[in-house]
Amino acid sequence: MEPYSCGTSPIVGFRFSLHPMSGHFISIIKGALKETDTSHVWMQTDDVSTVIRGKQRHVFNVAKALALHAAKTGEHIAMSGTFSAGCPGDTAGDVYLDAPDEPVNQDSTPQYVSSQFALYPMNNPDYMEVIYREVERAKEFGVWNDSMHYASGIHGDIHEVFSFYEASFSEARSDQYPHLVMTVSMSLNSPSHTTGDPHA
Repeated sequence: MEPYSCGTSPIVGFRFSLHPMSGHFISIIKGALKETDTSHVWMQTDDVSTVIRGKQRHVFNVAKALALHAAKTGEHIAMSGTFSAGCPGDTAGDVYLDAPDEPVNQDSTPQYVSSQFALYPMNNPDYMEVIYREVERAKEFGVWNDSMHYASGIHGDIHEVFSFYEASFSEARSDQYPHLVMTVSMSLNSPSHTTGDPHA
């Protein structure tokens, strides 16, 4: 594979932590990992978090699958993490860029998720214009929830929410400004979701 110049690697990464609000958190996390096909991403876990790298579609596909499988236990699940693309020197996992395009995790089980995200278009002097545009995109997707300090609220079915996140992540980047960071925090099966869950 040809080397990529600084900031042009097509690798997308997601460093995250999964927090089941349960005394059975170990079995929930291991169960979610077992049920999720991670064959198309590079993955490494340490004592704080896990990072996955590869093609954008596979990184988002695996992230959604892990959250969904953990939530299918019925326990309150929290996930927080950082998506990144165009990071200078990001080459670990190059081999996974040869993976087939078709996402391997196809579970379509409905699952409500309440989440927050923040976009950081690195080096882009018009970053606020980018952020405002993606807020409007969230409204078009029907997943917009609320404005808040330091983040924007996104909620709805997990498949629609991740569809928006991936679209926003793609659209917030440009050839001129390829380095983008997006943070997300999400909550699934929380007792406080009762009034906000359209599927309840």
